[in-house]
Amino acid sequence: MEQQLDRDFEVKRLEQTVSLAQKQLFEARTKNDANRAAIIAAKKEMREDTPHFIAANLWSPENFQELAALNQYANPVSDKISEYEQEARRILALERLIEAPYFARIDFKFEGEAEFDKIYIGLSSLMDEQTRELYVYDWRSPIASVFYRFGTGQAFYESPGGKINGEVNLKRQYEIHQGKLDFFFEADVQIVDEFLRKLLSQNASAQMKTIVETIQKEQDMIIRDMEMDLMMVQGAAGSGKTSVALHRAAYLMYQGLSDKLTHNNIVVISPNTLFERYISHVLPELGENNVNSLLFDELVRTLLQRQSIQTRNQFLECVLSSGGQEDQTIVQKSMKFKGSGQFVEILKRFIADLPKRWIEFSDIYYDGNYIADRQLLKTRLLKSNQEALLSFRLRRLEKSVLEAVHEQRKHRLQKLRNYVAQQPEHEFEVEEIARMLSIQESTVLLRNLRKFTELDGLELYRKLFSNKDYFYSLARGIELPDCLEDIIDFTRENLAKDHLRHDDALALAFLHLKTQGCADFKGIKQVVVDEAQDYYPIHFEILKALFPKARYTILGDVRQTIGKLEDLSLYDQVSRILDKKKSALVTLDKSFRCTQEILEYSAQFLEPDFKLNSFSRKGDAPALLTAPSRSALDQLMIKEIKTCREKAYQSIGLICKTEQDVLALYDRLKDKLPVQVITSDLEVDLTGVFIIPVYLSKGLEFDAVLICDVDKEHFNSEDDKNLLYIACTRALHRLRLFYSGDVSPLLSPQESQRL
Repeated sequence: MEQQLDRDFEVKRLEQTVSLAQKQLFEARTKNDANRAAIIAAKKEMREDTPHFIAANLWSPENFQELAALNQYANPVSDKISEYEQEARRILALERLIEAPYFARIDFKFEGEAEFDKIYIGLSSLMDEQTRELYVYDWRSPIASVFYRFGTGQAFYESPGGKINGEVNLKRQYEIHQGKLDFFFEADVQIVDEFLRKLLSQNASAQMKTIVETIQKEQDMIIRDMEMDLMMVQGAAGSGKTSVALHRAAYLMYQGLSDKLTHNNIVVISPNTLFERYISHVLPELGENNVNSLLFDELVRTLLQRQSIQTRNQFLECVLSSGGQEDQTIVQKSMKFKGSGQFVEILKRFIADLPKRWIEFSDIYYDGNYIADRQLLKTRLLKSNQEALLSFRLRRLEKSVLEAVHEQRKHRLQKLRNYVAQQPEHEFEVEEIARMLSIQESTVLLRNLRKFTELDGLELYRKLFSNKDYFYSLARGIELPDCLEDIIDFTRENLAKDHLRHDDALALAFLHLKTQGCADFKGIKQVVVDEAQDYYPIHFEILKALFPKARYTILGDVRQTIGKLEDLSLYDQVSRILDKKKSALVTLDKSFRCTQEILEYSAQFLEPDFKLNSFSRKGDAPALLTAPSRSALDQLMIKEIKTCREKAYQSIGLICKTEQDVLALYDRLKDKLPVQVITSDLEVDLTGVFIIPVYLSKGLEFDAVLICDVDKEHFNSEDDKNLLYIACTRALHRLRLFYSGDVSPLLSPQESQRL
């Protein structure tokens, strides 16, 4: 009887909430229809009543009154458009709210009060404007943290006014679809775990989902942190670190007035375009505009203003491809050195040395007069403010020279008039010809001046490697790799080509920032960096120069590094380079993605003393499958794909080591079953059957994973352990590994099942 009364109450409460949301939705749509009409009318009035002739020279002093009149029309239109867009976002939020207004409730009694308040928590807030009663609290509101961090009993939360104490006597969760209550349950730890286990047992989606219903205490502490300038998260595969970072971004866009960020103040640095697309729906689902998302490759291209640059994916393909082992080694060693803090220090010394050694000053003459001596110009540059960017100091030098020339220009122009007047053929165009000659002289002067006041980053970078003795002099006292001579020769050879290698592009980007700067990102206040374990010190030096005033959220897993070996000292390096006042490293060591069996299987590729915590979701044991020939192995994989389809799996990922392997497998399977191929330059939805290189699979998850060619030739080194760990931990429900010939020494052949 009591249970039925409880359900009747919840059904009625839900109906009241939906009814209020529908009323506000109707009002919001009506208001926006009026706004749309007002915008159209205002634009029409502006077209009809504004003088058209002022558009030709709108910003001239004579047209100031017309410009002011135009602003009189434009400002109300701009205000109406802003109001329209804000109301449109509210309409979207209300539409979502009507579908499922809330997912949780806590009954909380504030300290000193007698009654418990019913606090309903949803994706966004809902208030009755007449009574000021909050029907639904936004999941980011301070009191909502009680739901994520406490069970029943004593609890507290941090509010803008300080710590609020109280007591919880009920935690409840709801399943609501299309505005109707399916069921609810009392959310003690065991039941919440069972609910989460049920959610995790569902099929993977084509895009990352929100996790507001299942945020864990440790995750919530990261999301709501407002103290740290640098928040670093070392998260195991499937621990939800990327989701946490995106929910943190949504929280920062919601929190406070003075600290509140807009989507234009936040940037997410993603590992690749596929991942960028995969996470793109999270913030809109949370009711926020999507933030700026960039690849590091895009940042480098923007800085260097050139397209012919090796991308990170192309670099990884080069490193991981089979064959040419010696070439792979020098590629990796070159990247390791040029990405290091040691090379960054050499670059800094080189930059300091540029005006002393590598800028070729020349004497400046004008109208036969000596304007500036090359040695004097050099001395003035060396005595200028060393804290300022070199390009800025050179521009100041150029400006001072041009000012000296300007003083003589009137006299020079008169000389040119006298000269032209003596030419009979120009009798009627003396002034025009004199001015044209003056402009030509000024152009030549400026061209000569800019030979040393404008910096050519690539040419300067070539000079760094042009003389080995000079390079060693810059590197004095710095620990250098044994193969440095080979790296210098390798670099010289590459810099002679038009195509810029990945490691050299990073060095050039750093050189550009430290000599010329970049103001494109001055509005950025929060930077989220994902897959940080694949970055080198030079990456973080570049980020520091690009976003000097920003706070950072850095996400990584040192056990998912590709192309190098990494450990927890990475975070010490990051903290030292970014040099923020308050920093913290948080570890998320529980995986929610894989079944316990898949996670235990994946652990064989980690160091023996590392413990990988599972959420304890049960499933099928992984299997290692072999066949006597390539064609037989293909048939075995086709059979496994059919099995996965029978299990109604939505995403089946065939993971290969390289793009080269992906294309070869696709060529063999494309006529036998529907299959997509995913390479670095393609964007696809992650549904169906697809073949993907391991370095593009990072951060993604699939219902079933088939790892292809786990033979001795493909997987045999310490680096390859990380690749196998990454590939295995992409699987939610089912994992199979396939090989023909000799099995990888990293796997146990006793596990093999033969066709």
